[in-house]
Amino acid sequence: MKKKSVFLKGVSVLLILFFLWWLFALPRPLFNLPLATVIEDPQGNLLSAQIASDGQWRFPSVDSLPTKFQVCLLAFEDRRFWQHPGVDFRALIRASRQNIRAGRIVSGASTISMQVIRLSKGNPPRTIGHKILEILLALRLEVAYSKKDILQYWADNAPFGGNVVGLEAASWRYYGKAAILLSWAEAATLAVLPNSPALIHPGRNREALTQKRNRLLANLVALGELDQQSYELAISEPLPGAPLPLPSLTPHLLQHIRATNGPGRWVVSIDGRLQQRLIRLAQQQQQRLAGNGIHNLAVLIMNTESGQVVAYLGNMSTLAEEHSPQVDLIQARRSPGSLLKPLLYSLAVQQGVILPQELLPDIPSVFGGFRPENFHESYAGAVPAHQALARSLNIPFVHLLKNYGVAPFHNALQAWQFDHITQEPDHYGLSLILGGCEVSLWQATAWYSSLGRLLLHQQAYQGQYAPEDWRLPDYLIRQQTAPAPSLQNAPGQIGAGAAWATIQALENLERPDSEGDWEAFSSSNQMAWKTGTSFGFRDAWAVGLDPDYTIGVWVGNADGEGRPGLVGVQAAAPLLFAARQLLPRSSNGWFETPFNDLTPAVVCHQSGMLARTYCPADSVSIPVRLSGGQLCNLHELIHLDQDKLRVNQQCLEQSEIAHPTAWFVLPSLQAYYYRQHHPAYMPLPPWRDNCRPTSENTQRMQWIYPTQTTRISIPRNWQGEAEAVIFSVAHRQSDAIIHWHLDGQYIATTRQLHTLELQPSPGTHQLSLIDQDGQRLTRKIIIEE
Repeated sequence: MKKKSVFLKGVSVLLILFFLWWLFALPRPLFNLPLATVIEDPQGNLLSAQIASDGQWRFPSVDSLPTKFQVCLLAFEDRRFWQHPGVDFRALIRASRQNIRAGRIVSGASTISMQVIRLSKGNPPRTIGHKILEILLALRLEVAYSKKDILQYWADNAPFGGNVVGLEAASWRYYGKAAILLSWAEAATLAVLPNSPALIHPGRNREALTQKRNRLLANLVALGELDQQSYELAISEPLPGAPLPLPSLTPHLLQHIRATNGPGRWVVSIDGRLQQRLIRLAQQQQQRLAGNGIHNLAVLIMNTESGQVVAYLGNMSTLAEEHSPQVDLIQARRSPGSLLKPLLYSLAVQQGVILPQELLPDIPSVFGGFRPENFHESYAGAVPAHQALARSLNIPFVHLLKNYGVAPFHNALQAWQFDHITQEPDHYGLSLILGGCEVSLWQATAWYSSLGRLLLHQQAYQGQYAPEDWRLPDYLIRQQTAPAPSLQNAPGQIGAGAAWATIQALENLERPDSEGDWEAFSSSNQMAWKTGTSFGFRDAWAVGLDPDYTIGVWVGNADGEGRPGLVGVQAAAPLLFAARQLLPRSSNGWFETPFNDLTPAVVCHQSGMLARTYCPADSVSIPVRLSGGQLCNLHELIHLDQDKLRVNQQCLEQSEIAHPTAWFVLPSLQAYYYRQHHPAYMPLPPWRDNCRPTSENTQRMQWIYPTQTTRISIPRNWQGEAEAVIFSVAHRQSDAIIHWHLDGQYIATTRQLHTLELQPSPGTHQLSLIDQDGQRLTRKIIIEE
């Protein structure tokens, strides 16, 4: 009895150990193999795919198995799948008899569940030991997973020839479509293929594959799954040829998703048809640009309100390898040129640094060692801020950034997620507004889209603001509902009024025509847009938006090579407007005026500042700002006698009446350039002889060159001979007379045009100018060899 008891205990222990092994024998997860990266549009169309890291086309699992394939698979592999517990014992007994009679393995009687176990083990050799293990683990598999899950495991991991693994990958590689769209013949072919996957390749015994497929189709007729007519049509279909290349509509977005989200199946907001049309358009534009040695371009199209990306063209994938087609130029860091000017403009308007109509200086300027120039190297003297933005003038915006502050602007850019701007504000200085930093098309297009989104939501949010409106683009379709926006009364960096003012200025974009005059661009689509050109003609940009779409375009060379003519308005803007033509015409009209964030104001007609009582004034609506604007300081209240001469109280006769008049007066250097474009601009009237004051507070003369004390190198001609240095000065009065003195010695007198050629000897000199009224202007100059 004692021996029997010990034996029973031993058996019990073994059974317990076996049960524990059986209970925990399945690996978790069942399959842990690397996956391909697959991106699809919302309709399930494959946009791009990248092979798994082990070199296999192994697509991530889909939600469900197509009915046709499931019927074919079970009819071919496992007819009693829904009834057995993982092992079909009847089939197993029958197969054992057949194998014994044949003296070799002619039938394995493997169920789908047993095949899943075999696949999870990496297809080990077919031995009796492995078969027993498959049986035990198949029983465990049926306890752990549903029948539906087991079928899906098989479909995801079965071999389909070569490096094609899983039904979805096979369907795309052999038939160029999703598995759910397979015909009966196609589904039957793929159902029998894992049994002999090598038969799929051209040159192999493909007749055997055809016979297998057709026998299965005949069985489906016998089972009542297929009618006779469908059968006859199905057997007439040919087998697929060589594996097809997978779609590659968005290769750069695929790389971006793989880098940020990892491998997997990702459903994105890309419109597949739009992407195809955009690629064809870009190819046409690229061929035009290639004649000038410009090879690369990128286009990003977003839905303005949702912020979702509907087209993503990171580069021209068809380019030769030497032109770096693999570089994603939507994400690349590039110099933005003038693309950041609307950002500064909106901030300055929001905080009351300027009003949209306020004049900004546009004159030769030097800031320390920084000497900005307008693109066309001309000067307007003074230009309204909104017009300076529309014309993308450099000098007015450098002055504006100086007044606004580099550090606050730098902080705002970082808050707006321009995270490539990593250096301290002093590193960039005033060049920050002219492209002296790096941004990406991704970030820039996001800002313009957010600007439009803010305006679109003003009515829906009843004048409140959602911080979530300012965000980077989104491209993933998510199942969960987005949380409600967290509304607040105060705006973030800018409010709706400042956004509206910015949109208005960008809608009226101007560029010089062939005559040098400024004219507005016209387009069949109403659009607010901005261009940019980086230093050295390396980057051309154009970003435009309307209530429906925001489009960003970059054109250039991936290696940074500059090219003549690589400017935003010539190279990038045509592609911007052509891309907009691919999209539906706007159904939302235009952005609604945000009256809740605008307030009436009276501004000076000429200076654009808040009007004083004696200024000629206009009634306008201006943004509600965080601080008040500046009162006009460009109008002087003067008094004129009956001969239109200036007088004052000290020189008036007792019976004489002086007429008070507001006179628009610019600083003399601004006035010098301003009157070249505004012939109606008049300098201050002269004083009456007996009324001339001993001095005036206003500056009558300003240097054009040199603008400050500076070292001047003697210019030389092509033969190396020294040439004269040209000095120039502006005077407020157009008919002024100026006497020039060098080192205390009189040298010349100029009238109207005050420019003089001099050849001072090397060293330090004093240049003194005296006008007809005794006003003096001096400048120390250092002449170097």
